Amino acid sequence: MAKFEIARTRKSLFGALLDARDEFGRNKVALEDLERQPITFGRLVLGSLVLGRKLAGLTKDRETVGVLLPNVQAIAVTLFGLNAFGRVPAFLNFTAGLKNLKAACEIAGIETIVTSRRFVEQGKLDDIVAALGEGRQILWLEDVRMTLTSFDKLRGLVHSWVARRVHREADVKPDDPAVVLFTSGSEGVPKGVVLSNANLVANAYQVKALAGDVLTPDDVFFDPLPIFHSFGLTAGLLTAVLNGMKSVLYPSPLHYRQIPKLIAGTRATVLLATDTFLQGYARAAGEGDLASVKLVIAGAEHVKPETRKLWAKHGAEIVEGYGATECAPVIACNLPHKNHPGSVGFVLPGIEWRLKPVEGIHEGGRLHVRGPNVMKGYLDPASPDGIKPPADGWHDTGDIVTVQDGIVTIRGRAKRFAKIGGEMVSLAAIEATIQQLWPDSNHVVVALPDPRKGEQIVLVTDKPDADRDALLEHAQSQGFPELWVPKAILVSGIPVLGSGKTDYPATVEMARRLQAML
Repeated sequence: MAKFEIARTRKSLFGALLDARDEFGRNKVALEDLERQPITFGRLVLGSLVLGRKLAGLTKDRETVGVLLPNVQAIAVTLFGLNAFGRVPAFLNFTAGLKNLKAACEIAGIETIVTSRRFVEQGKLDDIVAALGEGRQILWLEDVRMTLTSFDKLRGLVHSWVARRVHREADVKPDDPAVVLFTSGSEGVPKGVVLSNANLVANAYQVKALAGDVLTPDDVFFDPLPIFHSFGLTAGLLTAVLNGMKSVLYPSPLHYRQIPKLIAGTRATVLLATDTFLQGYARAAGEGDLASVKLVIAGAEHVKPETRKLWAKHGAEIVEGYGATECAPVIACNLPHKNHPGSVGFVLPGIEWRLKPVEGIHEGGRLHVRGPNVMKGYLDPASPDGIKPPADGWHDTGDIVTVQDGIVTIRGRAKRFAKIGGEMVSLAAIEATIQQLWPDSNHVVVALPDPRKGEQIVLVTDKPDADRDALLEHAQSQGFPELWVPKAILVSGIPVLGSGKTDYPATVEMARRLQAML
């Protein structure tokens, strides 16, 4: 494990990029995307200064600027460019729908949105952007680029050689807000999470410190996860670039056939994705497409044994990690030489943790964490500075976990325990049991109100011939009580968020409607 020094994280995001450029060289490739035109660290700094200065002239100092872009090089240049001149990008989830996007803009006080005509046209987002543009300034990157003069480019070139001096004028402190992200809303209304410069830099360095020599400057990250999702932003982009590695950005994790081909073309060695997406890539990949991948880092949802088997056939090992947007996001991760399937691995260096007892749950406790990667706080107009910080720096993850020999195992979300006949039952544990029986299908267990027992368990599955008797027999053979067996089985597609996570509120609502119809 590499040494981790918190003092090293006390810098701005753009400052950390300059450190990476100086350490690994201006001519080392930092980014690539679907267009297959790599840019070096030197060009990334130059582009960030040129675009950042233009955007700064169109916005206010310290303004929170909405960013509505896909995973292409422009989103990274926009991120570093805004940071270089003291603006705060708020990454908008373009899959969230107009209602949530409007709410995000209002929560964050967004008056300006940076986007791209090409992206809006291809994504058929015209109506959404038009609605968001009411009372707000829309900055089209294509238009901004058209205004760039020879003088702008020459000034940018000169400034790239004295970038630290230029950046110092913006006076961006380590604890100043760096980005605003919006929680996925997988368990309720999305919140605006404010991450500081030091939070993001710390997490990128913490991951590298944990991984030690597993990750080297020769590694190439493949990041198909959207940057509006913290896993895609920090693990996929910042961990790579700030540690001198190349990040290949891809605009949609849903392109199962195209992604394995591009992995082969870019010789990517590290892939980041969720279990759902990993299944799709492994099944769609042709022979040799995934041969360059040495490590698959999975997060956001539990990795199924079947997914591990699929990837083992391609010669790659999956290590599962765990995080939360509020923690920038990585909290723990397994390692290739110390991989414990079923767990989420070791807590990152620099993070303190404690477990709080939960009534009715006898194994483990509710995980609270504190460290340099834990957020500044949630956006809250009623709080001083408009940000509500975590109490004493501790973030309540809402997850029930056990920790043994330093290894963290998730037992379930606190909100994903049902009280049935006075007993607390883990819905995640029931899902794992069902997954053993029917490994090739996807399953979500939800709790619905029950007039007699308080709550009843219902299985939503995409397995067409799912049978309760087979489920009961399997549960009994595994030594589980009948209480654990879902009372009803509803066959349906399972709603998924843009981040790849199961959309639990939508699944619960769908289960309610289907049950009412039956």
